[in-house]
Amino acid sequence: MLPYATVQEAEAALGRSLTAAETLWFNYSATKSDYFLYCHNIIFLFLIFSLFPFYYLFLEYFFKGSVGPYKIQPKVKMSFSDTLRCYKSVMRMFFLVVGPLQLVSYPSVKMIGVRTSLPLPSLWEIVLQLGVYFIVEDYTNYWIHRFLHCKWGYEKIHKVHHEYTAPIGFAAPYAHWAEILILGIPSFLGPAMVPGHMITFWMWIALRQIEAIETHSGYDLPWTPTKYIPFYGGPDYHDYHHYVGGQSQSNFASVFTYCDYIYGTDKGYRYQKKVLEQLRDGLKTNGEQIRVPHDVSTQGHKVD
Repeated sequence: MLPYATVQEAEAALGRSLTAAETLWFNYSATKSDYFLYCHNIIFLFLIFSLFPFYYLFLEYFFKGSVGPYKIQPKVKMSFSDTLRCYKSVMRMFFLVVGPLQLVSYPSVKMIGVRTSLPLPSLWEIVLQLGVYFIVEDYTNYWIHRFLHCKWGYEKIHKVHHEYTAPIGFAAPYAHWAEILILGIPSFLGPAMVPGHMITFWMWIALRQIEAIETHSGYDLPWTPTKYIPFYGGPDYHDYHHYVGGQSQSNFASVFTYCDYIYGTDKGYRYQKKVLEQLRDGLKTNGEQIRVPHDVSTQGHKVD
């Protein structure tokens, strides 16, 4: 809760006029507790899990001819009832684990210094902090993900998430309850190291989940803006990981690809990309008009 009763008090404390964004924030948050503001995460996550996967479902049902060539595993078909069943499972875990976890984790967020006060952070501050959060989460998630692919971790926990060998957007948060708790640690480390404003924290939670939905979408769409992010993995990269599943130690990265490259856990993926490129070059040289299926990289053969 802000310690100011009026905009004038806030401006006097800051020694300047509030920006338009700060005025909006004051009007919304002045009488609300920090705990209430933090719990907005529950609403944001519910909306993201529910609405963003529908974008890909909408494209699949109404623009199938246009997006069909970009479906990574076109031979795999999932009925609407199967998709709905996945969503129901995600929502059940949301209300039993994700939501309650948000409710009880507020003391930790308060302890590390996430604030709701004025002034609001600048755009550059938000961008830099989000960059740190993504890098920290990506590195720690990589090693936890590798642990979850050891025999015990995979059989006891991670194989639930890998039930979808051809992932869909709704399956991004589909996981064992223990995995949800474990992977909450990397998401928390960045804000713990570089605490920021509650708005930045909201954006971090939202963007990370939206990114996860995209990488699980099953579509490698050419117009997605994430293609311009250096070292970004993307749907095709993560789809390969789901296809090989527990059989291969490959493509563990959650967002970026540098860890897989440094530690050599992307060799199978890069080898198949090389074979695919050679096959396409061969067809062009022979003047053949045969189109190489978009899912050759994942359905042609598996390479560890």
